[in-house]
Amino acid sequence: MEAILLVVDEPVAEVTLAQVLERPTHQVAAALRELAEEYTAAGRGFDLREVAGGWRYYTRADCAQLVERFVRDGQQTRLTQAALETLAVVAYRQPVSRARVAAVRGVNSDGVMRTLVARGLVEEAGTDPESQAVLYRTSSYFLERLGLRDLSELPELAPFLPDDVENLEETTK
Repeated sequence: MEAILLVVDEPVAEVTLAQVLERPTHQVAAALRELAEEYTAAGRGFDLREVAGGWRYYTRADCAQLVERFVRDGQQTRLTQAALETLAVVAYRQPVSRARVAAVRGVNSDGVMRTLVARGLVEEAGTDPESQAVLYRTSSYFLERLGLRDLSELPELAPFLPDDVENLEETTK
């Protein structure tokens, strides 16, 4: 199981591991949890985590800065403010068209959407039956990068909205 987990580039589901290892799923699930606990107890530099519907190795949080410095070698690959805004709109309104993202943000978001698709954070999710516009959603890579199991773990937006959000929405229509 460890050998398989070392070579995966995205989280692998318990059922997939069970099929490959020809073991019952419950046995594989128990072994994964046991390994994760063992790594934590031993204070290893890596973690075995369940995210985005599967399991994968991650750098332990207290080692992250060193690994990031090693991997990036001084380069910054952060998302721009526009990309973060666009990603938030897609995450909370998905599936959503580029036109809807632009309407929410108030500016054209085509270039930013292309960047998010190229980085694998956003993917196509079909077409709108009425307008035939391409719809977008966040990808499993998005969940993985944020350390979420699924979209229900996204934080609530209500605490970040202005108190008069109802009036705000009416004036923008």
